[in-house]
Amino acid sequence: MSLSFVKRILTGDSHAVVEFYKSYSPKILSYLSRILPRYEDAQELTNDVFLEAIDSLSILKKEESVLSWLYRIAHNKMVDFYRKRKIKSIFLSQIPFLQIIASEISQPEFQYEKGKIRDRIEATLHNLSNKYQKILRLHYEREIPVKELSQLFNLSFKATESLLFRARQSFKLAYERA
Repeated sequence: MSLSFVKRILTGDSHAVVEFYKSYSPKILSYLSRILPRYEDAQELTNDVFLEAIDSLSILKKEESVLSWLYRIAHNKMVDFYRKRKIKSIFLSQIPFLQIIASEISQPEFQYEKGKIRDRIEATLHNLSNKYQKILRLHYEREIPVKELSQLFNLSFKATESLLFRARQSFKLAYERA
């Protein structure tokens, strides 16, 4: 793409924008579809790449290759995609098992089993070590944050998070076995 083509886009030539997209989108889509798990994700990121590119054309350096610039934008979009995906998976993996059970209990079709489930939760908690019982009850029943729990247990914040994680895992395994 010549610099005059970039200038056409910068002056608002909508035909130049369409030509720009048609010229480069197949290469960017091909690049992203080889890296991303789903073709739909690659298509979405390709569109994002071109939206950002068109918004940022004014900062394109004269000596810079447009295609390599687009690949760099695509790479950054892909890194952001995986970063967001990782954060989401970490977040979802941290949803406590007790909260999932609590949401099931509140659904109307489970109301008649509420007492049985509550008894099962209590029995499961009773089978855990005193330390695990205590941290789970304080955090989920009394809603005490991890920072305060760390002071109560005289542990570092990270050690308290680890203890809470192990207690949840232990509860989950015991609940599934019951």
